[in-house]
Amino acid sequence: MLIPGDPQDRWIALTWRLLGGSFGLLAAAAILVVLTGDTHPLGLIVVGLVALVGGAAWLHRRAVLVLDTSRRTEAESFARILQGLSRSVSPAAIVEAMVGDLGRVTAADHCVVVRLEPDSGSLVATLVSMRAGVPSTTSVLPLADLDTAPDADGEPVIERLAAGVEAFFGITNTLAVPLRHERAVIGAIILSRRSLEPWPAATQRVLAGAALEASAALSRVDSARAVEAQASTDALTGLPNRRYFDEFCGLLGRRRRSEDDLEVGVLMVDIDWFKRINDAYGHGVGDEVLRAVGRAIADAVRDGDVPARFGGEEFAVLLRNSSRQVALEVAERVRLAVSQLDLQEWRVPGVSVSVGVAVGDRHDVPINDLLAAADRALYRAKRGGRNQVVAA
Repeated sequence: MLIPGDPQDRWIALTWRLLGGSFGLLAAAAILVVLTGDTHPLGLIVVGLVALVGGAAWLHRRAVLVLDTSRRTEAESFARILQGLSRSVSPAAIVEAMVGDLGRVTAADHCVVVRLEPDSGSLVATLVSMRAGVPSTTSVLPLADLDTAPDADGEPVIERLAAGVEAFFGITNTLAVPLRHERAVIGAIILSRRSLEPWPAATQRVLAGAALEASAALSRVDSARAVEAQASTDALTGLPNRRYFDEFCGLLGRRRRSEDDLEVGVLMVDIDWFKRINDAYGHGVGDEVLRAVGRAIADAVRDGDVPARFGGEEFAVLLRNSSRQVALEVAERVRLAVSQLDLQEWRVPGVSVSVGVAVGDRHDVPINDLLAAADRALYRAKRGGRNQVVAA
C-alpha cells in the first residue's frame, strides 16, 4: 500500500511507469511487425519475447500486490496483539489478550498457552477453543516436560511440550513456538487445527512474533510482582514488613465498618534482652535469632492471621475473627514456641519473648488503637519480668 508523500513509494511508482512505458513501446513495435507482414524469424522472436515479458511483468505485479496485502494484514494482526499485551497487567490477562487475536488471524481451532508459574512452580496449560461459547480449560502438565536450563536447546523442549499437549487435550496438527525468560524456555504457545494442511508461513511469523512479545510481557508482569512482593517483605525474616502490615490493617479497618461482628486481635511481640545477644554473640548471630523467632511466630499463629516484623526485635500479629480467649491462647503458643527454639548452632542457650495482647470486639474500635493498647500491655509484660503474656 503506497503512502502519499513517501519518497520510496514515489520512486516505486516512477519505476512502474517507466516499465509500463517501455513495455508499451515494445508492444507497439511488435504490432508494427505483425501489421507489415514481416515473417522474419527474428521478428517473431521479438513478438514472443514481448509477450513473455508482458506476462512476467503482470504476474510479478500481481504477486507483489498479494504479498503487500498479506504483509499488511499480518502487520495489522500483530499490532492488535501488541495492543492487547500492552494493556495486560497479569499473566491471565496476557493469555486472554494473546489467544483471542491469535485465533482470529491464524484460523486455528485451539490455542494452548503452557507456562511455568513462578509462584507455584507448576507447569500450567490453558486451552482456549476458538468456537464461541466453549469454556477454556486449565490443567497442570508434568514438570519433566520442561527443561529450564538456560543453555538448553529449545527445540527438544518444544517438541516434548507439543507432544504432551496433543496427548493430554487430544488435539492434532499443532504449531508450537517457545516462551522464554532470558534464554531459558519457560513455556510455549501451541496452535492446533483439524485441517491437516501445512501451516502458512504468515501464521508462523505471526506466532513467532506473538511469542516473543508475550515472553517480554510475562517477564514484565513477573518482575513487577516480584518488586511489589519485595517492597512488602522483610528481607531478613521473610515475614511481611510494617508497610504491608499497616496497609492490611487499613483495608481490614474499612471492612470492619460494614461487618459489626468481626472481632480483631493484635499481638505485639518483643524479644527479651536482644541487645545482650548482639553484644555477646555479634550481629550476625542476632540476625539468625531474628530469623528463628520469625519462623516460630509464623508457625504458631493460625492460617488466617498476619504476622509481621514491626521493626528491630519487635514483631506484630493481626488476629482475624479472634475473641479475647483465642488471642491469649495464640499469644501463649507464640511465647512457648520461641522459648523452645534450639539455638545451640550459634551457641545461644535460648531466647524468650514478651507478648502484649489487645482485642477489639466492636467494629468502631480503630485497629491503631488496638496496636497502641497491645504495645502498652507489652511494656507491662517487660516490667513484670519478661517471658510472659499480658492482656490490655
